[in-house]
Amino acid sequence: MELIVPIQSICVYCGSQPGRDPAYIAAGRALGKSIAAHGLRLVYGGGTKGIMGAVAAGVLENGGRVTGIIPEFLVDMEATRQSLTKLDELIVTEDMHARKHAMFERSDAFVTLPGGIGTLEEIVEIMTWGQLGRHEKPMVFANIGGFWNPMLDLVDHMREQGFIHRAHLVQPMVIDEVADIVPAILDRSEGRTPPQGQEDVISRL
Repeated sequence: MELIVPIQSICVYCGSQPGRDPAYIAAGRALGKSIAAHGLRLVYGGGTKGIMGAVAAGVLENGGRVTGIIPEFLVDMEATRQSLTKLDELIVTEDMHARKHAMFERSDAFVTLPGGIGTLEEIVEIMTWGQLGRHEKPMVFANIGGFWNPMLDLVDHMREQGFIHRAHLVQPMVIDEVADIVPAILDRSEGRTPPQGQEDVISRL
């Protein structure tokens, strides 16, 4: 799979809540640090609470760049207006549809950390667009503590039952270790073979 543009930004989908396992917040902060360390820009949903806030903090605390994209009606639910001033770019959209489109347009790759229904809906839409041939951008499930295993089992079931055609266009990577995520994205964007030990988990989908 070849990309038209180099990786300059990574979109992260994740929960606006912290979740019950402290590992989720830690993973968010570590991913943010990794994005900053590789000189990439974070594009995310603009929230400053929960895992969303942890990812943004991880980037900002390490000198990275952050674009937050949030609909007006969620500003006071997923963030505070004062905290949003810490982002170096903030885009306030009219609705969720505009938010998702803006996130897609500004991102060269997508990573999904643990989250709820909204997080699931976002990455499934990106996978759908991939199946329809609308993009070839890398997609990653950050499978922290096996969080996404039930989802991956469902995708396997749908494929086995003949409902995921053109499967070669839907090839998200499944990566357990946060430190491996950004390097794997960069490897895939440049056509390199994934690091040893990742081939099986990546080929699952």
